[in-house]
Amino acid sequence: MVAVTGVTACNTAESSSAKVTGLRLMVPNTPGGGYDVTARTAAKAMEEAGLARNVEVFNLPGAGGTVGLGRLVSEKGNGKLVMQMGLGVVGSVYTNKSPSTLQQTTPIARLIEEPDIIVVSKSSKYTSIKQLVDAWKADPGKVPVGGGSSPGGPDHLAPMLVAKAIGLAPKSVNYVPFDGGGELLASVLGDKVAFGVSGVGEYADQVKAGELRVLAVTGPQRVPGIDAPTLKESGVDVEFTNWRGVVAPPGISDKDRDALVALYTSLHSSTAWKDALRKNGWQDAFSTGGDFAKFLQQENDRVGLVLKDLGLTA
Repeated sequence: MVAVTGVTACNTAESSSAKVTGLRLMVPNTPGGGYDVTARTAAKAMEEAGLARNVEVFNLPGAGGTVGLGRLVSEKGNGKLVMQMGLGVVGSVYTNKSPSTLQQTTPIARLIEEPDIIVVSKSSKYTSIKQLVDAWKADPGKVPVGGGSSPGGPDHLAPMLVAKAIGLAPKSVNYVPFDGGGELLASVLGDKVAFGVSGVGEYADQVKAGELRVLAVTGPQRVPGIDAPTLKESGVDVEFTNWRGVVAPPGISDKDRDALVALYTSLHSSTAWKDALRKNGWQDAFSTGGDFAKFLQQENDRVGLVLKDLGLTA
């Protein structure tokens, strides 16, 4: 477990210092998934940069992140709690009909974005994205795809958009949801699913070790260090990137909000965090406060339209 008995950050916008004590960082899915990796990486970087000491990271999985979201919203006024989140929670609010929404939270910072990768085990019969697409089109029910998010999350939206692009009806896709990339990994390695979709950073070690084969990346450019084409290069007209950020409970004081924003702003500027971005193949997408709140609303609207277009919501 990564406990903040003392966090000090400089709020450059106000030229004053802000202290956060007892910070707890909630991860709303299982260990080993994208939120978990991001949260623990941030906590470690805070410590290495001298911004924090013993930040407590804990997991509260369930319902695609909406169990954690419900807990966060119920902690009104608690300025010592934040939740790691991202595009997956946006979608899960829709598909799980969550009574709690991200619009009820206090936006702190958007941190990163990254493409998803389409992966198979090293023993898989699929050695190219073309082979996989051909098999999928021929018999979609016999080509199960695993994703580390519930319906509406990034690892679900990406293959559904690919399916639509290659002419498959959304209802024909055999999607197997897992609560985070950690749970998905065992099924991909054991060939329990034909292929998996997850973030670059989650499986970087397994790809490097040769345990996983990357067939394609979903973003607009190839990923350094990964020998795989983009979907567009491969004739599949899809570009898709995931993102992750941090939100706090509703009703926290301006002082607590400013201290949290200052902490993540200082983290963003640190060498430790910049090193973490390179190591995990993450792209910097930093924004805070009002800008992040506006982005969250735009993403909420966009995902709602995508899910409706795919026939996944009314």
